[in-house]
Amino acid sequence: MSAALRRSVVSLHIPNYRRFFTGQIVSVSGNWVQNVAAMWLVLHLTGEGTYVGLTAAMQFLPLLLFGAWGGLLADRLPKRRLLTITQTLLVLPPLALFVLVTTGHVEAWMVMALVFAGGVVTAIDNPARQAFVSEIVGADRVVNAVSLNSILVHSSRIAGPAVAAGIIAIAGVGPCFLLNALSFAAMLTALRRMDPAELDAARRTPRAQGQLREGLRYVAATPRLRLPLLMMAVIGTLSFNFTVLLPVLAKFTFDTGAAGYAALSAALAVGSIAGALVMGSRAVVDERFLVVSATAFGGLTLLSAAAPTFPLLMASFVAVGAASVSFSAGTNSAVQLSAAPEMRGRAMALYGMLFIGSTAVGAPLVGWLADAIDPRAGLALGGAAAVMTAALAARWAGRERSGPLPARSADAGPARGADAGPPASTVGFRKLPA
Repeated sequence: MSAALRRSVVSLHIPNYRRFFTGQIVSVSGNWVQNVAAMWLVLHLTGEGTYVGLTAAMQFLPLLLFGAWGGLLADRLPKRRLLTITQTLLVLPPLALFVLVTTGHVEAWMVMALVFAGGVVTAIDNPARQAFVSEIVGADRVVNAVSLNSILVHSSRIAGPAVAAGIIAIAGVGPCFLLNALSFAAMLTALRRMDPAELDAARRTPRAQGQLREGLRYVAATPRLRLPLLMMAVIGTLSFNFTVLLPVLAKFTFDTGAAGYAALSAALAVGSIAGALVMGSRAVVDERFLVVSATAFGGLTLLSAAAPTFPLLMASFVAVGAASVSFSAGTNSAVQLSAAPEMRGRAMALYGMLFIGSTAVGAPLVGWLADAIDPRAGLALGGAAAVMTAALAARWAGRERSGPLPARSADAGPARGADAGPPASTVGFRKLPA
């Protein structure tokens, strides 16, 4: 095995992370099966991209509304125990959707309501799961673990839509929801099998008044957190709306049906995996990398908006996927490495609110653009937003003098485990002065 390949999978040398990674493979694939089924079902029931956008908004709005509270819970409670509770609760919405579809009583508003219910639980689950990674692998492997997680998510984006397309063609959307409900068993098993003694648990935050405001003040006062989060606020809102655009492009622009939807998802995922593999072997994530990756993502998205044929759109989405995961994984790593351990849950909650929760704002707008003008208009808006955000970030960062920030904070313990493997390269995010 080459040295570069060993660096790209170094976190898998840790037994607890292997269990976590394996559980997520099944669970996240199930989520993608449900995402495709839910969006396709709403499009079938209503025939309008606007309602697909509203469904995406219902999925992500809870992260915007309750994500900060989820982050606070992640700082207060043992993350493994909290994740066991949330993963159990997440079984219920897909089970309800399965019953409604198979009995013939499903309506679009019911899909949106149950998607919203799942989103409420996810608002608690997401920051805990993100912050838990640091406890499993230690600070020196965070970039690698985040990159491996991106590979997992985007590999699931290939498998999930492909499985969903096959199930929909053979048996309809109902079994897709049942499959997702069953997939949570893998994550629950992984959590139960983890060795608590090998977790590098952060100091828990005691209950006190004003802790949400404290977290926001901390982020606002920490320049190395401000830049990546402000970039994600804009790009997350306007550029990461593929959940809305892919089914509309497949159904209305290119008339390729569910198979085309799955193919576009797979193309995006193939590129994302390539981008994540590159990220996994990086030694440094700094503001220059974030600016370059955001510029590449925006420029390639603009090119995809002009693709005249379906094969060219698929090809362009491979490149878009690589650039998008480079930016999102880089931002995720920067926030995890820059936040103090006792603030990491709240910092990652804010990251999730801006990356995922902001879709609740952007998705209806993009869905409306797809209906009123053309689905390509949504791609063009996202690409332009990413390019302009990168330009503004470069100008702001260029005025500041940057110094190195060590990846390992003073109170971050080593990655533990009997076969933890060789230490990864030092990883840092450049510190911007206040």
